[in-house]
Amino acid sequence: MMELTRKGEYAVRGIIYLAKQEPGKMVLISEIAEATNAPQMFLAKIFQGFAKMGLVNSFRGTGGGFMLGRHPSKITLKQVVEAVDGPITPNRCLIDSMSCERESGCNVHPVWKEVQIRISEILDAVTLEELAR
Repeated sequence: MMELTRKGEYAVRGIIYLAKQEPGKMVLISEIAEATNAPQMFLAKIFQGFAKMGLVNSFRGTGGGFMLGRHPSKITLKQVVEAVDGPITPNRCLIDSMSCERESGCNVHPVWKEVQIRISEILDAVTLEELAR
């Protein structure tokens, strides 16, 4: 069963909260954690990862915090999910063809591939701008 991890859930809730803020507004991780009911330390690690990927900008010191790294119309749900949970895969054979010796003769492999493509397309079509409305 494919399921968004707890980390992925916190990431999505946190970055949508950030996308709802006024452009350029700096938000403390404590505020994001409280508003999204997510553990602050866990969310801080997620947002550090987002900063390395350019999804958010991080500022230290007085007046510091986080803000989106680019316009919310330029960040997709797929980018957010894959930033924390890695590539979307309904079956491990799509990650590593060596993990399945039956790939060449497997009638289900093309189905898993199609599932992966469609889920990716759906998540890639939804932006933070849409989710923040």
